Amino acid sequence: MERIRLWVQALWFFLTNGYWAFPFSKNIYQGPLKVICSPGLNCYSCPASTTFCALGSLQNLLAAIRFNFQTGQYYFGSFVLGTIGLLGIVFGRFICGWGCPFGLIQDLLAKIPTKKFKVPSFLLPGKYLFLALFVIILPLVVTDDMGMGRVWFCKYVCPAGTLEAGIPMMLLKPQLRDIIGILFWSKVAILTFFLGWSIASVRPFCKTTCPLGAFYSMFSRYQLIKMKLNKKLCTNCKACHEVCPMDIRFNEQPNNLECINCLRCMNEGCTFGAISIEVAGYPIPSGAIRKKETTY
Repeated sequence: MERIRLWVQALWFFLTNGYWAFPFSKNIYQGPLKVICSPGLNCYSCPASTTFCALGSLQNLLAAIRFNFQTGQYYFGSFVLGTIGLLGIVFGRFICGWGCPFGLIQDLLAKIPTKKFKVPSFLLPGKYLFLALFVIILPLVVTDDMGMGRVWFCKYVCPAGTLEAGIPMMLLKPQLRDIIGILFWSKVAILTFFLGWSIASVRPFCKTTCPLGAFYSMFSRYQLIKMKLNKKLCTNCKACHEVCPMDIRFNEQPNNLECINCLRCMNEGCTFGAISIEVAGYPIPSGAIRKKETTY
Protein backbone atom coordinates (compact mmCIF):
# COMPACT_ATOMS: atom_id res chain seq x y z
CA MET A 1 0.00 0.00 0.00
CA GLU A 2 2.88 2.39 0.74
CA ARG A 3 4.21 1.92 -2.79
CA ILE A 4 0.74 2.57 -4.22
CA ARG A 5 0.47 5.75 -2.15
CA LEU A 6 3.78 7.04 -3.53
CA TRP A 7 2.63 6.31 -7.08
CA VAL A 8 -0.65 8.16 -6.44
CA GLN A 9 1.31 11.12 -5.08
CA ALA A 10 3.52 11.07 -8.16
CA LEU A 11 0.45 10.94 -10.41
CA TRP A 12 -1.01 14.01 -8.70
CA PHE A 13 2.33 15.77 -9.06
CA PHE A 14 2.27 15.29 -12.84
CA LEU A 15 -1.44 16.09 -13.14
CA THR A 16 -1.01 19.43 -11.39
CA ASN A 17 2.31 20.14 -13.14
CA GLY A 18 1.57 19.03 -16.68
CA TYR A 19 2.82 21.98 -18.72
CA TRP A 20 6.09 20.58 -20.05
CA ALA A 21 6.51 23.17 -22.78
CA PHE A 22 7.95 25.63 -20.24
CA PRO A 23 11.62 25.01 -21.21
CA PHE A 24 10.73 26.45 -24.63
CA SER A 25 8.19 29.12 -23.67
CA LYS A 26 10.19 30.13 -20.56
CA ASN A 27 6.93 31.44 -19.09
CA ILE A 28 4.34 30.42 -16.51
CA TYR A 29 1.36 28.53 -17.92
CA GLN A 30 -1.72 30.79 -18.16
CA GLY A 31 -4.10 28.50 -20.04
CA PRO A 32 -7.70 27.49 -19.22
CA LEU A 33 -6.66 24.82 -16.69
CA LYS A 34 -5.30 27.52 -14.38
CA VAL A 35 -8.78 27.94 -12.89
CA ILE A 36 -8.51 24.48 -11.29
CA CYS A 37 -7.49 24.35 -7.64
CA SER A 38 -4.52 22.17 -6.76
CA PRO A 39 -5.57 20.11 -3.71
CA GLY A 40 -2.02 19.96 -2.31
CA LEU A 41 0.71 22.55 -1.81
CA ASN A 42 1.69 23.37 -5.40
CA CYS A 43 2.95 26.81 -6.42
CA TYR A 44 0.93 28.81 -8.96
CA SER A 45 4.17 30.31 -10.32
CA CYS A 46 5.83 26.96 -11.02
CA PRO A 47 6.48 27.07 -14.79
CA ALA A 48 5.05 23.54 -15.15
CA SER A 49 1.98 24.16 -12.98
CA THR A 50 -1.42 23.92 -14.67
CA THR A 51 -3.41 24.72 -11.50
CA PHE A 52 -3.75 27.48 -8.94
CA CYS A 53 -2.59 27.23 -5.33
CA ALA A 54 -5.34 27.24 -2.72
CA LEU A 55 -3.15 29.02 -0.16
CA GLY A 56 -1.94 31.65 -2.61
CA SER A 57 -5.48 32.34 -3.84
CA LEU A 58 -6.78 32.68 -0.29
CA GLN A 59 -4.04 35.16 0.55
CA ASN A 60 -4.69 37.17 -2.63
CA LEU A 61 -8.39 37.22 -1.78
CA LEU A 62 -7.78 38.55 1.74
CA ALA A 63 -5.07 40.97 0.61
CA ALA A 64 -7.46 42.64 -1.85
CA ILE A 65 -10.58 42.81 0.35
CA ARG A 66 -9.92 46.31 1.71
CA PHE A 67 -9.06 47.69 -1.73
CA ASN A 68 -12.14 46.08 -3.26
CA PHE A 69 -14.42 47.52 -0.62
CA GLN A 70 -12.91 50.98 -1.03
CA THR A 71 -13.53 50.83 -4.78
CA GLY A 72 -17.03 49.39 -4.44
CA GLN A 73 -16.11 45.91 -5.69
CA TYR A 74 -17.65 43.44 -3.28
CA TYR A 75 -15.87 40.20 -4.10
CA PHE A 76 -15.99 37.50 -1.43
CA GLY A 77 -14.08 34.77 -3.26
CA SER A 78 -16.84 32.19 -3.03
CA PHE A 79 -15.15 30.07 -5.73
CA VAL A 80 -11.84 29.86 -3.81
CA LEU A 81 -13.43 29.36 -0.40
CA GLY A 82 -15.96 26.91 -1.77
CA THR A 83 -13.33 24.84 -3.56
CA ILE A 84 -10.93 24.42 -0.65
CA GLY A 85 -13.87 23.98 1.75
CA LEU A 86 -15.28 21.20 -0.43
CA LEU A 87 -11.88 19.51 -0.62
CA GLY A 88 -11.58 19.73 3.15
CA ILE A 89 -15.02 18.34 3.96
CA VAL A 90 -14.69 15.44 1.51
CA PHE A 91 -11.03 14.42 1.85
CA GLY A 92 -9.52 16.34 4.77
CA ARG A 93 -5.89 15.34 5.29
CA PHE A 94 -6.14 12.45 2.86
CA ILE A 95 -4.91 15.17 0.49
CA CYS A 96 -1.78 15.63 2.61
CA GLY A 97 -1.00 11.93 2.49
CA TRP A 98 -2.01 11.16 -1.09
CA GLY A 99 -2.10 14.34 -3.21
CA CYS A 100 0.49 16.88 -2.06
CA PRO A 101 3.62 17.37 -4.22
CA PHE A 102 5.68 18.79 -1.37
CA GLY A 103 4.52 15.93 0.83
CA LEU A 104 5.86 13.53 -1.81
CA ILE A 105 9.25 15.25 -1.75
CA GLN A 106 9.42 14.92 2.02
CA ASP A 107 8.38 11.25 1.88
CA LEU A 108 11.13 10.48 -0.65
CA LEU A 109 13.76 12.29 1.41
CA ALA A 110 12.66 10.38 4.52
CA LYS A 111 13.57 7.14 2.73
CA ILE A 112 17.25 8.10 2.80
CA PRO A 113 18.72 5.66 5.33
CA THR A 114 19.66 7.78 8.33
CA LYS A 115 18.71 7.84 11.98
CA LYS A 116 15.27 9.47 12.33
CA PHE A 117 14.31 11.92 15.06
CA LYS A 118 10.80 12.74 16.21
CA VAL A 119 9.62 16.29 15.72
CA PRO A 120 9.16 17.86 19.19
CA SER A 121 5.48 18.02 20.10
CA PHE A 122 5.65 21.67 21.14
CA LEU A 123 6.34 22.59 17.48
CA LEU A 124 3.17 20.95 16.15
CA PRO A 125 0.85 23.96 16.75
CA GLY A 126 3.19 26.07 14.61
CA LYS A 127 1.24 25.36 11.42
CA TYR A 128 -1.90 26.87 12.95
CA LEU A 129 0.08 29.99 13.82
CA PHE A 130 1.28 30.25 10.21
CA LEU A 131 -2.29 29.75 8.97
CA ALA A 132 -3.71 32.42 11.27
CA LEU A 133 -0.88 34.96 11.00
CA PHE A 134 0.72 34.62 7.55
CA VAL A 135 -2.29 33.46 5.53
CA ILE A 136 -5.18 35.33 7.17
CA ILE A 137 -4.25 38.16 9.54
CA LEU A 138 -1.25 39.82 7.86
CA PRO A 139 -2.68 39.86 4.29
CA LEU A 140 -5.94 41.23 5.68
CA VAL A 141 -4.58 43.82 8.11
CA VAL A 142 -1.20 45.05 6.84
CA THR A 143 -1.95 47.06 3.69
CA ASP A 144 -0.39 49.87 1.66
CA ASP A 145 -1.88 53.31 1.02
CA MET A 146 -4.20 51.84 -1.63
CA GLY A 147 -5.53 49.20 0.73
CA MET A 148 -3.68 46.28 -0.86
CA GLY A 149 -2.04 43.63 1.30
CA ARG A 150 0.65 41.07 0.56
CA VAL A 151 0.74 37.30 0.17
CA TRP A 152 2.93 36.89 3.23
CA PHE A 153 3.32 33.13 3.37
CA CYS A 154 4.03 32.78 -0.35
CA LYS A 155 6.45 35.70 -0.42
CA TYR A 156 8.40 35.19 2.78
CA VAL A 157 8.13 31.54 3.82
CA CYS A 158 6.84 28.89 1.40
CA PRO A 159 9.65 26.42 0.57
CA ALA A 160 7.46 24.71 -2.05
CA GLY A 161 7.27 27.99 -3.96
CA THR A 162 11.05 28.39 -3.83
CA LEU A 163 11.64 24.85 -5.08
CA GLU A 164 8.92 24.81 -7.74
CA ALA A 165 8.95 28.43 -8.92
CA GLY A 166 11.77 30.60 -7.57
CA ILE A 167 14.75 28.43 -8.52
CA PRO A 168 13.33 27.19 -11.89
CA MET A 169 12.45 30.72 -13.01
CA MET A 170 15.97 31.89 -12.17
CA LEU A 171 17.31 29.12 -14.39
CA LEU A 172 14.85 29.83 -17.21
CA LYS A 173 15.32 33.60 -17.18
CA PRO A 174 18.96 34.56 -16.53
CA GLN A 175 18.01 38.26 -16.48
CA LEU A 176 16.21 37.70 -13.19
CA ARG A 177 19.50 36.84 -11.51
CA ASP A 178 20.44 40.53 -11.57
CA ILE A 179 17.64 41.33 -9.12
CA ILE A 180 18.30 38.51 -6.66
CA GLY A 181 18.29 39.91 -3.14
CA ILE A 182 18.21 38.91 0.50
CA LEU A 183 14.59 37.76 0.22
CA PHE A 184 15.44 35.10 -2.38
CA TRP A 185 18.41 33.78 -0.43
CA SER A 186 16.45 33.73 2.82
CA LYS A 187 13.81 31.56 1.15
CA VAL A 188 16.52 29.30 -0.27
CA ALA A 189 17.81 28.95 3.30
CA ILE A 190 14.30 28.02 4.50
CA LEU A 191 13.98 25.46 1.71
CA THR A 192 17.41 23.98 2.48
CA PHE A 193 16.53 23.77 6.15
CA PHE A 194 13.32 21.83 5.53
CA LEU A 195 14.89 19.53 2.92
CA GLY A 196 17.65 18.66 5.35
CA TRP A 197 15.19 18.22 8.20
CA SER A 198 13.09 15.92 6.01
CA ILE A 199 16.04 13.52 5.83
CA ALA A 200 16.38 13.42 9.62
CA SER A 201 12.65 13.45 10.42
CA VAL A 202 9.43 12.45 8.67
CA ARG A 203 7.43 15.31 7.14
CA PRO A 204 8.67 18.11 9.44
CA PHE A 205 7.16 20.83 7.24
CA CYS A 206 3.73 19.15 7.36
CA LYS A 207 3.96 18.76 11.11
CA THR A 208 5.18 22.22 12.07
CA THR A 209 4.60 24.80 9.34
CA CYS A 210 2.15 23.94 6.53
CA PRO A 211 -0.95 26.18 6.71
CA LEU A 212 -2.81 24.04 4.16
CA GLY A 213 -2.39 20.97 6.33
CA ALA A 214 -3.60 23.02 9.29
CA PHE A 215 -6.68 24.03 7.30
CA TYR A 216 -7.49 20.48 6.22
CA SER A 217 -6.94 19.15 9.75
CA MET A 218 -9.91 21.17 10.99
CA PHE A 219 -12.15 18.81 9.01
CA SER A 220 -10.69 15.64 10.55
CA ARG A 221 -13.78 14.84 12.61
CA TYR A 222 -16.25 15.65 9.85
CA GLN A 223 -14.68 14.69 6.49
CA LEU A 224 -16.71 12.27 4.39
CA ILE A 225 -13.76 9.94 3.80
CA LYS A 226 -11.93 9.12 7.01
CA MET A 227 -10.34 6.35 9.02
CA LYS A 228 -12.41 4.52 11.62
CA LEU A 229 -11.44 2.52 14.71
CA ASN A 230 -13.52 -0.44 15.84
CA LYS A 231 -12.82 -0.48 19.57
CA LYS A 232 -14.38 -3.94 19.95
CA LEU A 233 -11.73 -5.44 17.66
CA CYS A 234 -8.80 -3.41 18.99
CA THR A 235 -6.54 -5.44 21.32
CA ASN A 236 -4.37 -2.46 22.31
CA CYS A 237 -1.31 -4.22 20.82
CA LYS A 238 0.09 -0.78 19.85
CA ALA A 239 1.25 -2.02 16.43
CA CYS A 240 -0.32 1.09 14.89
CA HIS A 241 2.00 3.25 17.01
CA GLU A 242 5.11 1.68 15.53
CA VAL A 243 4.35 2.32 11.86
CA CYS A 244 2.78 5.79 11.99
CA PRO A 245 4.97 8.41 10.24
CA MET A 246 3.15 11.20 12.09
CA ASP A 247 3.82 9.68 15.55
CA ILE A 248 0.11 9.18 16.27
CA ARG A 249 -1.35 6.55 18.59
CA PHE A 250 -4.31 5.81 16.38
CA ASN A 251 -6.06 3.41 18.77
CA GLU A 252 -6.06 6.16 21.41
CA GLN A 253 -6.76 9.16 19.15
CA PRO A 254 -8.50 8.01 15.94
CA ASN A 255 -9.45 11.58 15.01
CA ASN A 256 -6.03 13.10 15.69
CA LEU A 257 -5.51 16.31 13.73
CA GLU A 258 -2.02 15.21 12.69
CA CYS A 259 -3.23 12.11 10.81
CA ILE A 260 -2.51 12.30 7.06
CA ASN A 261 -4.49 9.09 6.39
CA CYS A 262 -1.55 7.25 4.85
CA LEU A 263 -3.20 3.91 5.87
CA ARG A 264 0.04 2.44 7.22
CA CYS A 265 -1.58 1.74 10.58
CA MET A 266 -4.31 -0.23 8.81
CA ASN A 267 -2.16 -2.14 6.32
CA GLU A 268 1.20 -2.50 8.06
CA GLY A 269 0.22 -2.30 11.72
CA CYS A 270 -3.14 -3.70 12.77
CA THR A 271 -3.66 -7.42 12.12
CA PHE A 272 -7.04 -7.65 13.83
CA GLY A 273 -9.14 -5.62 11.36
CA ALA A 274 -9.80 -2.89 13.93
CA ILE A 275 -9.04 -0.05 11.50
CA SER A 276 -11.07 0.69 8.39
CA ILE A 277 -11.88 3.48 5.97
CA GLU A 278 -15.29 5.07 6.32
CA VAL A 279 -16.96 6.70 3.33
CA ALA A 280 -19.97 8.82 4.27
CA GLY A 281 -20.58 6.61 7.30
CA TYR A 282 -20.11 3.29 5.50
CA PRO A 283 -16.98 1.35 6.55
CA ILE A 284 -14.69 -0.41 4.08
CA PRO A 285 -12.92 -3.17 6.04
CA SER A 286 -9.13 -3.27 5.86
CA GLY A 287 -9.31 -6.88 4.64
CA ALA A 288 -11.16 -5.77 1.51
CA ILE A 289 -8.43 -3.27 0.70
CA ARG A 290 -5.66 -5.80 1.27
CA LYS A 291 -7.47 -8.28 -1.01
CA LYS A 292 -7.74 -5.64 -3.73
CA GLU A 293 -4.09 -4.73 -3.29
CA THR A 294 -2.95 -8.28 -4.04
CA THR A 295 -4.50 -8.04 -7.50
CA TYR A 296 -2.00 -5.39 -8.65
